[in-house]
Amino acid sequence: MHQTLLILHSLNRWLVLVSLLYAICRAWEGLRSSREFTRTDDIARHLTATLAHIQLLLGLSLYMISPIVKFDVAEAAGSGLVSEHLFFRLIHIALMVIAVVIITIGSAKAKRSSSREQKFRTIRTWFAIALLIILVAVPWPFSPLAGRPYFRF
Repeated sequence: MHQTLLILHSLNRWLVLVSLLYAICRAWEGLRSSREFTRTDDIARHLTATLAHIQLLLGLSLYMISPIVKFDVAEAAGSGLVSEHLFFRLIHIALMVIAVVIITIGSAKAKRSSSREQKFRTIRTWFAIALLIILVAVPWPFSPLAGRPYFRF
């Protein structure tokens, strides 16, 4: 069960990043070219929000069973300003939840917008903010806070 969650989480995180980039690029191009908001744009918006929600559920499931967040807080003391334990226990989860909330709000606002320009602008702005938050919260292999490989199996 744990291994299956890890694999799904690893695959879906890349899908979330790709769908965010795709939706942002379509919104940017739509604004630039003054084209109509198409069904493809709406599918990109909806798919991005759906993948983000799935990722949140997978991440929360892993969070609940993770040995990194379960070990004693006393063990994490004295390991620098921000330890790996603190990063995963508080910072990573909080920023990722905030990013999914921002994606959800942006998707809902775009869906309810009346003009094509407002739809594109809303998606571009809210999804870009969420993407920046996600990029800050990712435990990159080169991160001084908590390094993880790009692909975990």
